[in-house]
Amino acid sequence: MFERRHAVAALCLLLGALVPAGAQTPARSVAASLSQLVTGPEGYRVLPIGLTAGARGITALEPSLPVLATQPRIVIVGGLDGSAEGSRVVVDLVTWRLGDATIVRNRRRWQVAALPCALPDQCDPATGAPAPPAGPGPAFPPDKGFYDAPDHREARYLWRWITMLAPDLVIEVRRGDRLAWRANALARGRVASSTDAAATSLAGALGTGAPGGLAPVAALEVSGPPVEVTKAVRDLLDGRPTPSPSPLGRTLVARQVRAPLDIARMLAAKYPASPIMSYIPALSWSGAFRVSQLTGDPQYRDRAVAQMTPFLTGEKPAIAEPFLLTSLAGHQAFFDLAELTGNGPADALARKAADAILGAGPDEIVKYATSWTDDMFMATSVLARAAKRTGDPRYADAVARLITTYAARLQRDGRIFVHAESGPHAWGRGNGFAAFGLMEALTHLPETWAARPQVLDSFRRLMDGMRRHQAPDGAWQQVVDEPGTYREFTVTAMTVAAMARGLRLGWLDRSFDEVVERGWRAVQARITETGDLVDVCTGTGAGRNATREYYLNRPALTGPDDRGGAMALTAALEMHALRAPR
Repeated sequence: MFERRHAVAALCLLLGALVPAGAQTPARSVAASLSQLVTGPEGYRVLPIGLTAGARGITALEPSLPVLATQPRIVIVGGLDGSAEGSRVVVDLVTWRLGDATIVRNRRRWQVAALPCALPDQCDPATGAPAPPAGPGPAFPPDKGFYDAPDHREARYLWRWITMLAPDLVIEVRRGDRLAWRANALARGRVASSTDAAATSLAGALGTGAPGGLAPVAALEVSGPPVEVTKAVRDLLDGRPTPSPSPLGRTLVARQVRAPLDIARMLAAKYPASPIMSYIPALSWSGAFRVSQLTGDPQYRDRAVAQMTPFLTGEKPAIAEPFLLTSLAGHQAFFDLAELTGNGPADALARKAADAILGAGPDEIVKYATSWTDDMFMATSVLARAAKRTGDPRYADAVARLITTYAARLQRDGRIFVHAESGPHAWGRGNGFAAFGLMEALTHLPETWAARPQVLDSFRRLMDGMRRHQAPDGAWQQVVDEPGTYREFTVTAMTVAAMARGLRLGWLDRSFDEVVERGWRAVQARITETGDLVDVCTGTGAGRNATREYYLNRPALTGPDDRGGAMALTAALEMHALRAPR
C-alpha cells in the first residue's frame, strides 16, 4: 500500500508538470512553491540569495550539501525576461526533480540549484507587489555595482550566486512563441539546432568567464511555450550524458584544496600594500611573523619589520592626531614583534599606545571609543597584550569592563551582536570585531583572570548565534540575520578564525567542526590565485545615518584589499593551527 500511494503521487506530479504552467501555481509565490519541495533529506534550503533595490528577496533553492566527485551541479534560472511563465517552468522542473518518486534512485546523478524568478518585482506577482513595466533586461557580466547599483541590482546577486556555486551547466528559461535553444561555446552540441547565445546574455557571458579570475561554464538559454520548454529541459537532463566538470568548477575546486599555510604564504607576501598605522596592516604584520615561524623562511618577517621600521625610528609618527582606536590598534603588531624578538623600541612604543588607550577615570573605560563593536577588538588587541607583557592589572581590568559593558548593550538575544546602539543591525564585520575582541582577551589573559568565565560565555553564545545564520555555501552575510544580503568576505574569514581558535584551544566543542570547514571552503573560494578577494565590504561606521538600508547597501569590493587580506591571513593561520598534529 505504501509503494502504491507513492506511485500515485509520482504519477500526479509527472502529469502535473506537463499541463500548462499557469495552472500549477496560480496563487502561490515562488518561495511558497519551492518551500513545499524541501521537506526530505535532500539537503536543500529555500532562501533569498539577494535583494532588489526595494529590499525584496530574490528566492532560490540552494543545495547545502556539496556535490559528489561524480555528480554534476546544474543551475536553472527563470524570470530574467520578467516572465512569470518562465518562473513557473523552473518551479515545475524542480518539482519533477525533487518530487517524482520514480526518479529517486537517479537523484544522485546530478544536483540542482534553481532561481525561478530573477526579477521578483516582475515575475513573481503572486506576492502582491505591482509588476513594473518590463524594460530592457540586465546585461552580463556585471563588473561594477556590487551590490548598490541603481539599476538591475538583481543581476549582481544572480551572477555571484551562480559563479560561487561553480555549476557544470546553467540553463536559463525564457518565454517565447516557439521552442528555441541558444548556447555558449562550451554548451554547443548539447542540443541539436541551437544557435549562439547573445554575448551580453547570461548564457553568453558565462561562456567567457567571470570577472575576478573565474573560468567559464557551459550555459544554455531556452525559450518557448511552457509545456514545450518543460518537456525539452526534462528530456535534456534525463536523456543526455552528464556534463563534464566545467572550467569554473575545476577552478573553484582547485582553490578549495589549497593548504591553509600555502594561502597564508601568498597573503603574507602581498599584504599590506599600504603600511599605515592601523589595525589592518597590524594583523598582516603579526600574521607574517607567524608564517616565518612556521616555515622557517625569514622573508615574511623581514618584509613586515621593514614596513614597521619608519614608526620605530620616528620617521613616521606612530601616535598622531586625529587619535583613533583603529590607528592605535596598529600597535598590537609591535607587542608581537617585541614578544618574538625582544625588540625594545617596539615594546616601548606599544606600551605607550596602551597607556594612550586607557581611560582617564572611572567613567571612561577607554579613550577615543566609538561605542561600536569595533572598539571591542581595537582596544582589546592592545590592552590584552599589554596586560600579558607587563602584568599590570589596569590593562586587564579595562578589557574586562570594555567587553562586558559592550556585550550587555549590544549582544542581542544573548548571541549575535548589533553594531551599535546608533546602528542596531547585525552588521557582519561588526560581529567579526566582537568575535576578535573576545578571542584576543581569551588568548592573552590568564585562566585566573576574573572576567574570563563571563567573557568565555559571551564568546560561546556569539559563536552559537553565528552558526545559526551560516549560508548554505558556508559564508556569512553582510547583515548576519538577513540572508538576502550579500555573502561578505571579512565576516566569513573572521568567524572562521574565531571558531578555529576556539576549537583548537578548547573553548568550543566538536559540533563546530563542520561549521568551520564549510566556512573555510567559502573563504578559499573567494581568494583568487593571486591573492585578490571577492566581496569585501568597504569601510563602515555606525553614525547618524546607520539605518538598515545603510548596512544592506554598503559596496562590496573585489580585487586586492588590505583589510580583507589581513582577515584572510588570520583565518588561514588559524585553520593551519587547527589541523596541525597535536
